[in-house]
Amino acid sequence: MSFSWAKPYEPKTALSRWIDDRLPLPRLVYGAIGGGYPVPGNLNYFWNFGVLAGIFLTIQIVTGIVLAMHFMASADGGAFTSVNQLIMRDVNAGWLLRYAHMNGASFFFIVTYIHIFRGLYYGSYKAPRELVWMLGLVIYLLMMATAFMGYVLPWGQMSYWGAQVITGFFSAFPLVGEPIRVWLLGGYAPDQATLTRFFSLHYLLPFVIAGVVVLHIWALHIPGSNNPTGVSVKNEKDTLPFHPFYTAKDGWFAGAFLTLFMVVTYFAPDYLGHPDNYIPANPLSTPAHIVPEWYFWPFYAILKSFTVDFILPAKLWGVLAMFSSILLLFLLPWLDTSPVRSGNYRPLFKRFFWLLVFDVIILGWAGGFPPSPKLVAIGQAATIYYFLHFLVILPIIGRIETPLPLPDSISSSVLHGEAAESAPAAIAKTPGARSTTTKAAQ
Repeated sequence: MSFSWAKPYEPKTALSRWIDDRLPLPRLVYGAIGGGYPVPGNLNYFWNFGVLAGIFLTIQIVTGIVLAMHFMASADGGAFTSVNQLIMRDVNAGWLLRYAHMNGASFFFIVTYIHIFRGLYYGSYKAPRELVWMLGLVIYLLMMATAFMGYVLPWGQMSYWGAQVITGFFSAFPLVGEPIRVWLLGGYAPDQATLTRFFSLHYLLPFVIAGVVVLHIWALHIPGSNNPTGVSVKNEKDTLPFHPFYTAKDGWFAGAFLTLFMVVTYFAPDYLGHPDNYIPANPLSTPAHIVPEWYFWPFYAILKSFTVDFILPAKLWGVLAMFSSILLLFLLPWLDTSPVRSGNYRPLFKRFFWLLVFDVIILGWAGGFPPSPKLVAIGQAATIYYFLHFLVILPIIGRIETPLPLPDSISSSVLHGEAAESAPAAIAKTPGARSTTTKAAQ
């Protein structure tokens, strides 16, 4: 489909023409994010969080490169001293770099979680965007691995014992588990070999993430962006050029969010961290409560919910459930059987979606506190609902739900209201409603 407002890339100077003839990178960028790229004209502010995730990835890479220049990967006190004394006191603006990197990880996860839940609500995992969704989940898994290894590097009490506990999960697997754990640690307990390899991987993985982000964006540009109605682009009125409309929208929103990020970095830099990590690692002193960073708490609650051996050890059940809770998201394009993408037109789905959001918050709350019978019971109930939502409730909703009428096009929903009169009127009750809805969604 051609658009009258889409102008081809034209080099302005002799140098730019020379470069374009030999390496058309500016032309590629212009077509990907410039005035030549059509975007649905009804995107709301939840679509800004993808750009924000890229901004925070850039912040993490830039600050991480500078911090790596001053970090000493020594388990004999060098790592702890370089982070808490050399970088914080002796390096110019080192305290700012460290706090920006530390809080940048938390903000990276915040915008990523919002980005994921936006995709869940608006059906961004449905055809033809299944691969876009899966590549996003690969990025998320790489983020988790990178964040875990970065948490170990300060070599404080929580860093050391976090490495001990998290790598201990693998020992739950029979036969292969313990060799994998020893291979990860480089020994039988966290030590110099662990710190060296974790530092190496923590430095490398962000560049791997950046590579997968390029694939993620590339895969997105083939079908185009989803939108709040879930209706595909039908005509030129449905779209706007990415630049200047969405660059301006993304720009001011990014500025507002980065202002919040800097407020936390300057005035509450340790709020999202753990005080035990300001104590040097001591293998002979176990903290009262070993807990990962806050963005892992929901999965930690799932892990702790299994307390009874049944056929398999409880620890193995917990590890399997924890990994399954993420791998389950890869199957979403086939678990959700509804032909309608957007939750705006799915009243029953919308109720259960917000119940899922509440359930994940409860899991995070239960995972962040020391285990007690009450918290374990709450975590168990929340874990059961989490799996029921995706494996049972979502497929059933897709079959029994009567969606609301869809607009004919994106422009009709914007100009004439969400429930356009020209939408299929008999979608609610006629036998052919489901096929009509499918055609409108596609």
